[in-house]
Amino acid sequence: MTAPDGIHPTAVVDPKASLAPGVKVGAFSIIGPEVALGADVEIGHHCVLEGRVDIGARARIGHGTILGGQPQDLKFKDGTPSGVRIGADTAIREYVTVHRATRAEEWTEIGAGCLIMVMSHVAHDCRLGDGVIVVNYAGITGHCTIGDHATIGGLVGVVPFTRVGAYAYIGGCSKVVADVPPFVLADGNPAGAHAINVVGLRRAGMKPADRRLLQEAYRLLYRSGLATPRAVERIRQELPAAGPVVQLLEFIAGSRRGICGPAQPGTSAADAVPSPESEPV
Repeated sequence: MTAPDGIHPTAVVDPKASLAPGVKVGAFSIIGPEVALGADVEIGHHCVLEGRVDIGARARIGHGTILGGQPQDLKFKDGTPSGVRIGADTAIREYVTVHRATRAEEWTEIGAGCLIMVMSHVAHDCRLGDGVIVVNYAGITGHCTIGDHATIGGLVGVVPFTRVGAYAYIGGCSKVVADVPPFVLADGNPAGAHAINVVGLRRAGMKPADRRLLQEAYRLLYRSGLATPRAVERIRQELPAAGPVVQLLEFIAGSRRGICGPAQPGTSAADAVPSPESEPV
């Protein structure tokens, strides 16, 4: 029997799977009955998509990737109707694993326009926002939330139920054991705050005035010697309620694990990424 256009003849595609126009499936890949692939999605060779997997238009799935596998959670019960949802224009590179959610009708979610690099792992019940970058060999454990446009460096380990805020940058080989506020550059074992992610925010088009306000908020939060609740009070008293400052404060207010502390003495932001702490004069 001749395979449909774009489907390699050695691929196994269940007839119940939903494939939009323009889908391509590589050699020896397996597409299960509950999989839905959007328009122009490309699946590499030797991939396995099992359980409920919903992939948005134009996403790219690299060779050897496994999506929708059972979660590595002893509480998970076979047959639980849960899945993996991946947004449009996201690139998932070779040998990535993304596991389905643990609870019925729940999803492990990766947003639109993300880049998940080689051999990374996104565990059950995680939520990754739009534009997130996860660098090679990073491990994001269960129930973590990663904000829009955050970057998780290579070989980073993130413990369960941790949150990383929007536009945060986690340096390579870090161990993240507490929430990392939005816009912050963190690094180390355990990961500590080094600075505001100025380079990332400049590239994202944030106005210089807003970047300076965030740096003032960072100074009060991490350089004043104040406990977090008192530092938050000072930020509210001394800084205008601009958008990014409000976002920072809302993140802190919603933290259950507490936010990460300052970087360990003797370490430098330059060890994580060449991102200057202050705006140029």
